[in-house]
Amino acid sequence: MPAAHVVTVTGPIPATRLGVVDAHEHLFLRSPAMPGQEMEDLDRAVEEVREGAASGLGAIVEMTPIGLGRRPELLRALSEATGVAVIAASGYHRDAHYPAGHWVHGASVETLAARVVTDLERGMHPADWLDPSMALDTARAGAIKAGASYHRLSDSERRRLEAAAIASRQTGAAVLVHTEVGTLGHELVDLLEAWGVAPGRILLAHLDRNPDPELHAEIAARGVTLEYDTIGRTKYHPDSVILDLIEAVVAAGHLDRLVLGLDLGRRDYVRAHGGGPGLRYLMATFVPRLRRRIGHDAVDRILVTNPARAFAIAPPADAAA
Repeated sequence: MPAAHVVTVTGPIPATRLGVVDAHEHLFLRSPAMPGQEMEDLDRAVEEVREGAASGLGAIVEMTPIGLGRRPELLRALSEATGVAVIAASGYHRDAHYPAGHWVHGASVETLAARVVTDLERGMHPADWLDPSMALDTARAGAIKAGASYHRLSDSERRRLEAAAIASRQTGAAVLVHTEVGTLGHELVDLLEAWGVAPGRILLAHLDRNPDPELHAEIAARGVTLEYDTIGRTKYHPDSVILDLIEAVVAAGHLDRLVLGLDLGRRDYVRAHGGGPGLRYLMATFVPRLRRRIGHDAVDRILVTNPARAFAIAPPADAAA
């Protein structure tokens, strides 16, 4: 197996084969926190991904975790139908996406971590609840998700974050953490580092919801990857805010710590469901503007080189201990 490889839903491939990567996406999703926004239609997902591929996307990191309608068999079928590489996520989201009584709230750290390790090493569970009698799907996860609430981490979220850290140490998979409105950045990194996760294995999502270039430069200087994904979401801010932010972080010397995604986690954002901006927006609309700001080579590093490094499977830290 090549040293720098990623695990996709159709199997491991060299990281260099990913091409342009949308580093945070949702293709199939169901959450009680977003009623009426379910995405469960394979044909519509294939239509959307084909549009993205036509615009230049080569790979998608699908960050729907355990408990939110993740569909490993459909992800595999979609990748085979479109030719787009898909890296799926194991792990867990923040509390808002799990109703009271859901098994993740009462599970031990050990149980939570074991479930993630199984997804990564053997194959993803076809259901979103803990049912050991069900056979695993052949599609394996290739990344780990965790989530925090706004300016705080609940006890349940902390256990799931620790489980993500354990699974990352055991498997070498990267951990991407949902930051609510870009908060708790340093605190989340502190915890993951304390639990043995190297900074180069950590990505923080949605930091551009809090477009603070000085804060982002501090976090990037720790070796953490910053994932910006509110592109095209004008209800938060115009794209010029993200362009300015990227330009400032690059000027501060952290070009190698940036990746981009769209995070189309609602039907309303997907063209195949009648919404927008859709998967084509990154390459067709945003990237041309970004190239004018920072140049073609720098954009290629953000879209191709950086995600290939960030999501490559590293030697397990526990094996070296």
